[in-house]
Amino acid sequence: MKFRAYRVFNEENKVTSRWVDLTLNDLDPGEVVIRAAYSSVNYKDALAATGAGKIIRRFPCIGGIDVAGVVVSSLSPVFSPGDKVLVTGYEMGVAHDGGFSELVRVPAEWVVRLPLGLTLHDAMALGTAGFTAALSLYRLQQNDVKPENGKVVVTGAAGGVASLAISMLKRLGYYIVAITGKDSEHDYLKSLGAAEVMPRSAMDLNSTRPLERAQWAAALDSVGGATLAWLTRSMQQNGVIASFGNAGGVELNTTVLPFILRGVRLIGIDSAATAMPLRQEIWHRLANEWRPPQLDKLAHTVDFEQLPEVLPKMLSAHTHGRTVIKISG
Repeated sequence: MKFRAYRVFNEENKVTSRWVDLTLNDLDPGEVVIRAAYSSVNYKDALAATGAGKIIRRFPCIGGIDVAGVVVSSLSPVFSPGDKVLVTGYEMGVAHDGGFSELVRVPAEWVVRLPLGLTLHDAMALGTAGFTAALSLYRLQQNDVKPENGKVVVTGAAGGVASLAISMLKRLGYYIVAITGKDSEHDYLKSLGAAEVMPRSAMDLNSTRPLERAQWAAALDSVGGATLAWLTRSMQQNGVIASFGNAGGVELNTTVLPFILRGVRLIGIDSAATAMPLRQEIWHRLANEWRPPQLDKLAHTVDFEQLPEVLPKMLSAHTHGRTVIKISG
């Protein structure tokens, strides 16, 4: 039986993507076969499928770093046909065929049973972005960041991870300052829970001062580069930064002074390699006390056929929130 997938190729040193018809034998090995109901489009997917970033480590490869669906067959005693499941991270869509496919085959140890309280659509409205936002929040709380400590700043605020983080932080009582370069998104960000919206132009990214005015108890940064360097200089005493993105660059030019004079902590968020016990705990929280109250507002759904149109829009910053891909009913 043939099925449809969106596959990424490297042909004559040029990355291209296109629809293909495959059989199950064409997929990478794994113990669990899933009929995909939904996937989502993440910034990483857009980089991979367009070749704008060196994301994919093996060609050809089906794109899509997450998926939610129903188990068709399983060689693992943990899962049975009919189980509703989700997969995010690991090597999906990077070095193993991913979620932009009507059928997906993965190792059993990557699979998470759909938590009670979430639908398959909800799981991908959250997806890798929601998991990353929740993992960032988990790390902040591990480092004793409480609402009474002060303001939490979120950069790249109109993006998928940041939008979900704002909604979660608001639900838990934090005072949020959203930073965005999109003037048109201010009302949207306030509707999600941001108490203040700060234009990106208000950051002095060219300053040579080792320390700026202390403003933030915590930061969630999706931008990296000069923005992350500015954050290190402007944190309060014992401030905590969760870093999970590089839309603004991978270089970090700063000094040790924020770390040794203010005790600033910089925490890297690697959601792809999170161990399964913590992964399951994070998904349980997302289905319960951390579920974003505006999840329906944050996500919009498009049909599978529209995927090639969405990818370049995400790269050019012409999207906000989350884009869910409906693969099957």
